[in-house]
Amino acid sequence: MMLRRSLALVSLAVATGVAARAQTAPAAGDLNQRFANGIVAVAEDKIITVADVNREVYPLIAQLQREARSEAELNQKIEQLQDSVIQDLIDRVLIIKEFRKKKDGDNERKIPESYIDSELANRLADQFDNDRSKFLAYLRSRGTTIKEFRREIEEDMIYGYMKQQQRKSQSLVSPVRIETFYSENKDQFYQEDKVHLRMIQLTRSEGETDEQLKSQATTILERFHKGEKFEDLAKEFSRDGRRSKGGDWGYMKRSELQPAYSEPLFALKKGEATNAIILPEGCFILFAEDRKYAGIQPIDEVRDQIERMLLTQMTQQSQERWLERLRRNGYVKHY
Repeated sequence: MMLRRSLALVSLAVATGVAARAQTAPAAGDLNQRFANGIVAVAEDKIITVADVNREVYPLIAQLQREARSEAELNQKIEQLQDSVIQDLIDRVLIIKEFRKKKDGDNERKIPESYIDSELANRLADQFDNDRSKFLAYLRSRGTTIKEFRREIEEDMIYGYMKQQQRKSQSLVSPVRIETFYSENKDQFYQEDKVHLRMIQLTRSEGETDEQLKSQATTILERFHKGEKFEDLAKEFSRDGRRSKGGDWGYMKRSELQPAYSEPLFALKKGEATNAIILPEGCFILFAEDRKYAGIQPIDEVRDQIERMLLTQMTQQSQERWLERLRRNGYVKHY
């Protein structure tokens, strides 16, 4: 959800008058036409206004403008974003109600004042450079009091806490479910040929000949064939930015390399090095630290990936069921 994600941008924008321009932005104009009385929805006792929606939508308009290929597509994206924000704002009210209705003894659940004080101090520092006059100007531009702003902070913290609790409720995926998913979706785990590449680069100095470069490479390869680690030789001899990492380039696909490199590299077996590769810019020795051949990856190599995918899927499904229950049990009126 995008709520509060754009708060820093919005706060600074409002403080400098950008929010006023939002009222004439495409998003604001469309909303004002759709909701002539300025009210978008009522959730419980909370009135959600066009201004509430615009504060969330406006910072994202520029991105939508970059992505849209036509005015019609832009208008569609803006309307979809508006609808998503409206639903998020409604859900936020219902989630906060769910938190508050649970009792600690006879008292409504609340966030401790000390937590709110700490978060307010963080926002003053992060969003207003600890300048209280900027902060107060922002509040005035919104017609909001400090007390109301503190309540917003508390609600942000409640919302984050409740969403986190929902995520925690989905923490285990059974091995059977992982194996079933793998069996039914093997094509997703096809991989190209890959080589874990280490490389020694001998950059050509001014006037340095091919024979001089080959001589240096021969000395290095002789030491490699006698048992020295390629990684250590790269740290000693390589003249590129990866020298300190032992010439480590990680796993590379054939399609990611020029033929001058890919052809000799992919002819290697694990643990082998090429002869000197002489190019105009210098001399290169390539080493295959490991090989992964084209085909379906074994389940043990993708088990963690599948678990993460399934956890995300389960969390989304669980959250949607939770929100549907809150929507059924709450009061919501759309305009």
